[in-house]
Amino acid sequence: MISHKTKYGFKALCNLARRESNDPVQISVIAEEENISLKFLESILLTLKKAGFLGAKKGKGGGYYLLDDTRSTPVASFYRVLEGPIAMVPCVSLNFYEKCEDCPDENLCSVHSLMIQVRDNTLSILENTTLNDFVKNQFI
Repeated sequence: MISHKTKYGFKALCNLARRESNDPVQISVIAEEENISLKFLESILLTLKKAGFLGAKKGKGGGYYLLDDTRSTPVASFYRVLEGPIAMVPCVSLNFYEKCEDCPDENLCSVHSLMIQVRDNTLSILENTTLNDFVKNQFI
């Protein structure tokens, strides 16, 4: 399962991507439209801003907006920033590998083999789906 943080981050990104203009949108507007706690959303949007996906404008008419390349960014990039590793177990993670303490030989482990397939299929979908595709519900 994905965390609420990631789910709400996806919803907020889609909310911004669905807008015709790229004008800043107040956090309170996104929070109300997506039914997300304002405080929680502030934290999520700040994380996405720090990662380089969003810009922010302060003051009157301020809020968050998508940066130019964000619409063509693979969903996997947002997932990693918000959730962390895509792999369900650390022994199959490409970026956060850790050996499982209870497994003497990964090559003989049936769970390891299955989780490689799960990781690869999940990664394929997330890497080949951009934010634009996600908004339009056009998945591979």
